[in-house]
Amino acid sequence: MAWKRRRYRARAVLRARQLVCLRRGAWGRSAILLFCTLRNEIERIDWFLQHYRALGVGHFIFVDNGSTDGTRARLLAQSDCTVYGTDASYKAARFGMDWINWVMLRHARGHWCVVVDADELLIYPHWPDRPLPALTDWLERQGQQIMPAMMLELYPKGPLDSAPCFLGMNPLAALNWFDAGNYTIAHKPLLDCLLIQGGPRARQFFAETPNRAPTLTKLPLVKWSFHTAWVNSTHTILPRALNRSFATQGGEGISGALLHTKFLATVVEKSRIEKARAEHFGNAPVFDAYYDQLAQAPDLWCAQSTRYEGWAQLEALGLISRGGWG
Repeated sequence: MAWKRRRYRARAVLRARQLVCLRRGAWGRSAILLFCTLRNEIERIDWFLQHYRALGVGHFIFVDNGSTDGTRARLLAQSDCTVYGTDASYKAARFGMDWINWVMLRHARGHWCVVVDADELLIYPHWPDRPLPALTDWLERQGQQIMPAMMLELYPKGPLDSAPCFLGMNPLAALNWFDAGNYTIAHKPLLDCLLIQGGPRARQFFAETPNRAPTLTKLPLVKWSFHTAWVNSTHTILPRALNRSFATQGGEGISGALLHTKFLATVVEKSRIEKARAEHFGNAPVFDAYYDQLAQAPDLWCAQSTRYEGWAQLEALGLISRGGWG
């Protein structure tokens, strides 16, 4: 694992030449930083920034992978954003993780960091009243360097292309349903991590091959050090001990949720585009049927769907845990 970590860090240094710093902002030594790779997210970016600013993020560091819809210009206009640009292959950069490892190696050491996709909104117990600095202070006192979260996929009631999408909107106004109970969890000893699968994509698109359903376990909040490196998206990390972010002596550790806002109406056209680009999956042909079904704007709602109400509801369902936090 030590050699694997060094190899990923070496890859990141080599990929650094693909990145051009378009705007460099400034932040304090105690600022919580957010890192994100994105492409063509103009309909989400305003609410994304609003959500994480309210949460307590002090500065945003983006890698824009060739946006053509105005996303890059919108980010460059923000005083609290540092923006890197690249037109290189997202897939060849380990689906952007070589770029993220590099910019975090350069900027993140010693900082608490949020690492998310543009369609992920982090929440946790008491989040509306207790911002991230309060949470990270508490985690420090617990001797914990990382907080896990389950990706909770939200969807509309009705065909996907019926979910309205306009600039600056709160995506939760259109996406307010989720699957409450069809999840599996397994322990992966090699990296000492948990693997959660399930949700609407598993039942709708991978019912015959559930092992290929998307991984829902993520590690979106981490205190970064010189020795840290991402392995597989933000699902796993090195050093290996950081993956053990779950309680092992009984009880529950703290965990949050990443509200996944992928299924706005724009997902229908984006699915056609991303299938043609073939930049998002290591074995793209396996996912052709998935993209084809998304392009037909299916209705993910079912009789067992649950309307989203907030973090307390998710805690009652066992999908997040306060783990001693309040």
